[in-house]
Amino acid sequence: MKRKTALAVVAVTLVACLALSWRPARAQESKELLFGMSAAFTGANGELGMEFYRGMMAYLDHFNSSGGADGWTIRILPANDGYNPVPCFQNTIRFIEQDKVFALCSYVGTPTTTRVLPLLQKFEDRHIYMLFPFTGAQPLRSEPFGKYVYNLRASYFDETSGLVDNLLSIGRSRIGVFYQSDAYGRTGWDGVKRALDRYGLEIVGEAAYRRGASFDQDFTEEVEHITIKDVDAIIVIGTYASQGAFVRDARRSGFKGPIAGLSFCDSDKMLELLTEQSKRDGYDYTGDLIHTQVVPSYSDLNYPGVRRYREIMGNYKGVPMTQTEGCKPRRFSYVSFEGFLNGVLLAEMVKRMSDYPSKERIPEIMESLRNFDLGIGHHVDFGGERRQGLSAVYFTTVSDGIFNTFTNWERWRK
Repeated sequence: MKRKTALAVVAVTLVACLALSWRPARAQESKELLFGMSAAFTGANGELGMEFYRGMMAYLDHFNSSGGADGWTIRILPANDGYNPVPCFQNTIRFIEQDKVFALCSYVGTPTTTRVLPLLQKFEDRHIYMLFPFTGAQPLRSEPFGKYVYNLRASYFDETSGLVDNLLSIGRSRIGVFYQSDAYGRTGWDGVKRALDRYGLEIVGEAAYRRGASFDQDFTEEVEHITIKDVDAIIVIGTYASQGAFVRDARRSGFKGPIAGLSFCDSDKMLELLTEQSKRDGYDYTGDLIHTQVVPSYSDLNYPGVRRYREIMGNYKGVPMTQTEGCKPRRFSYVSFEGFLNGVLLAEMVKRMSDYPSKERIPEIMESLRNFDLGIGHHVDFGGERRQGLSAVYFTTVSDGIFNTFTNWERWRK
């Protein structure tokens, strides 16, 4: 009973934070389709969840205000899970049983999202699908649960494979891994291991940390455990606070090699934390950082999708930031750009079924999305029962105060 009470308090707080006008979720509500989203809006990863939500809502508000699809509009019902599996599971049960959502959409995180996959199987007769979650984990892309999920983004295997291939190409073959001790971290660790296996190599040194670590946490011991193995590059599978803390402590310990991270980290927030720490310590912690992204740089105006995102997102005033300490809304970010593209694709799905929206039609409509242009240089393809629309990975490093894409790895040649 205490747990239920606590969750109810969190839900009420989230409503206030989001400043949303919540209405009872009624499937029969005229020409409005309801989608449930469980994500971290508070806690150590609160900014990540909020940025993802803000990006999606920026586009959906634009879509709805323009008349939707033949009058059909989209409403997102957000619920806070604090990046913890149990609340995410409970949110999902409520979405399905009480709110009667049209589909689940834009869930955030591997440990949370993978926890609810059995529910999709359990409620198969209700045609419950998960659309475009913010995770690159393999269980959402393979049997037995992959058939219930449509992923837009590249996988963690795509990201880690790209990192390993490029690091080895410049002579960085002694690779260490620092990872979150849960489904997210283990998937990334497995991706690095599989990539190294192709070259007959192994992970040289590794250490793990518990989910929920803050930027104030001391990772000196974990750094030493990895660097004592004489690694010449480190791949981190973490979140912005934990990865930032690890980078800080690795540089303080004297490690000079490249430190790479994955897209889920929220590189913009991590860079902000490290920049502030650099000012306090009089030492630059932002050098020799590499980050994979699953969308192009939001500063690259060569892409029409970037220009569209900047126009709509730059004028978006909705959804105040979560009250998590230190969080503030960003005008542009990699995370909100990915959320924005989720909104574009969700709206396109609704357009294609606007003559008769039905949960049963979701597979048919998604499979019709072939060679669909988001304006980012790679087309979305769900044809042939594909469950991942994009596979592109973009590599970024810090320049001019933000993470920008690069193609030349020679600066890190050993």
